[in-house]
Amino acid sequence: MSSAVTTSTLRAVLWDMDGTLLESETLWDTGIRELSLRLGGPMTDETRRATIGASSAFALRTVFAALDLEPDPDALAAAKTWLYGRMGELFAQGLPWRPGARRTLGAVRAAGLGSALVTNTDRTLCEFALDTLGREHFDHSVCGDEVPAGKPDPAPYLRAAQLLGLEPAQCLAVEDSPTGAAAAEAAGCTVLVVPSLTEVPTSPRRVFRETLDGLTVADLHALHLPGAC
Repeated sequence: MSSAVTTSTLRAVLWDMDGTLLESETLWDTGIRELSLRLGGPMTDETRRATIGASSAFALRTVFAALDLEPDPDALAAAKTWLYGRMGELFAQGLPWRPGARRTLGAVRAAGLGSALVTNTDRTLCEFALDTLGREHFDHSVCGDEVPAGKPDPAPYLRAAQLLGLEPAQCLAVEDSPTGAAAAEAAGCTVLVVPSLTEVPTSPRRVFRETLDGLTVADLHALHLPGAC
């Protein structure tokens, strides 16, 4: 066993879902752009970037603002119902894995580390995704509609650490978006960033890799060592 593993304080890995474990951000791109057209016009790339990794409430308000629509609660609710129905159709067609994600999930479990899924996606769609991901890979899952506020608020990551009986500082969060990285960092986690559709700003608590492919459990422990960031 490497010295990094023996001195690491890492006890659990907290996984983002869309764009991190699954190649589903491209599906969200399809769904939310279709919603924008349905509501009145095409979505700009700037607006799309603002919605990546966001909670459904924030993403919908961003779309409404971009189209100069009044964020009436009933209109927002109707838009969400349509979007989640469409996303259910897209998810049901198949959810490709991100490179290296399946193997890394399995390695984390085999090593005896805690594991939790932490997503801004609501539970209804998360259940679709868990059929692909495998519920056996996670001790817990926290969804966007199960916390007081979604990412970039730290609440989802704080809840995941609490469910695991750990402090956030004992957890490594794996994220792909600025929104998710900000949430994990604010909660007190070290953050491994594997960008997907958008760039993520650097920070002392963030470590960057191009892919999960080839990542080992020893690497995860090393990333979490004091001073590793």
